[in-house]
Amino acid sequence: MSASVSAPRVGVWLIGARGSVATTVVAGCAAMTAGLHPPTGLVTETPAFADSGLPALSSLVFGGHDTVDCPLPKRAEALSAGGVLPHGLPTAVGAELAAADREIRPGGPVPGDTRSEEELVAAFAADIRDFVRRSGLARAVVVNVASTEPATNGPALPPSSLYAAAALRAGCPYVNFTPSAGLHHPALVGQAEASGLPYAGRDGKTGQTLLRSVLGPMFTQRALAVRAWSGTNLLGGGDGASLADPSAAAAKNAGKERVLADVLGEVPEGEVHIDDVPALGDWKTAWDHIAFDGFLGTRMVLQTTWQGCDSALAAPLVLDLARLVSRAHETGLSGPLSELGFYFKDPVGQGPSALGEQYAALVGFAERLRGPDAEGPAGGREEQS
Repeated sequence: MSASVSAPRVGVWLIGARGSVATTVVAGCAAMTAGLHPPTGLVTETPAFADSGLPALSSLVFGGHDTVDCPLPKRAEALSAGGVLPHGLPTAVGAELAAADREIRPGGPVPGDTRSEEELVAAFAADIRDFVRRSGLARAVVVNVASTEPATNGPALPPSSLYAAAALRAGCPYVNFTPSAGLHHPALVGQAEASGLPYAGRDGKTGQTLLRSVLGPMFTQRALAVRAWSGTNLLGGGDGASLADPSAAAAKNAGKERVLADVLGEVPEGEVHIDDVPALGDWKTAWDHIAFDGFLGTRMVLQTTWQGCDSALAAPLVLDLARLVSRAHETGLSGPLSELGFYFKDPVGQGPSALGEQYAALVGFAERLRGPDAEGPAGGREEQS
């Protein structure tokens, strides 16, 4: 899908903009735009999405917030040394990485930050609006790809919700690719519904849960009784360190369990354990042990092992979501985009949990974006509560 020279530019504002996922997103988009690599993993580059009006990869402009100051080119070199990015790619797309890095603004709150929640939200929203204005963008989509934050209670807004509130204030659609609160915080639910903006999330489905959303329906459709489903995740990097916190891990595991509950009709015995193994870096291993009964009660076991690079799994999904949500905003759609549940462990709105059904809903969504009834609020989808 190529863009004309006059195609409007679309911003992708990344929360956690100097992390592994964000760096891979920027480097990968630049590599595909330059023809250095094919769009492997991008569902939006498959024929089902042709002529859906999605912004071209070449039209995307990147910026974001982060609390660290490691420049993107340096971060990309580290990812290349770890085998996440291809050798030589950081140099080949160095100009694009540097351009995105110049658009990254300080996040918060940081230790010693005395700004109130209102001051933080106002500052973040001003950064986003300035990015849109200076870059001459038609619109921007805010995507949270920061490390998972611990679960919080009470009225105080956690960082993910401060950024989400800033997205609403800046008039930008929002995607939560993490299990963090974001727009799910009680103080923001009403604001999101009243904003007239589309939003999607939460918690990107990249590995173990992706496999569960395929295998779970198989057991149900073949009338096999699942007795227990246990799992273990070994991962390093920022997510490994964040998920070493039990409250952060609990938020992550809730989405994994929800998928099984939805597709099996109940939660089987067993738990998911998440272990931080710093030596693994950006790589992760997910192991599942499934005990089930077959005909005449014959006891059987299925074991699966998933080994992958978290950033390389997540980056194409982030690009897909930015393009789809941008187009939804352009056509006047608003509210939770449940049709994007294909990408998430804990999707907003109402929709199926089985991957096949979610994919069918996504393809239907692509058709709606393409059709004449998707032009403007009058032809848009109804908001869901």
